[in-house]
Amino acid sequence: MKKEELNFARNERFQLTMIPSAFVKKMRTCLVWQFFRFMVINIKMLIVVAKSH
Repeated sequence: MKKEELNFARNERFQLTMIPSAFVKKMRTCLVWQFFRFMVINIKMLIVVAKSH
């Protein structure tokens, strides 16, 4: 069992909690990926707003 998993094993509420992988942690801290996702979300919002007007 990993060190991070031991903290969750002590409490029954957290037994089903997902632990992010190394790839997920890297993507969450990558500024290029965050900027790309920010742009995608903004484009989606523009489309929704344009359809409502």
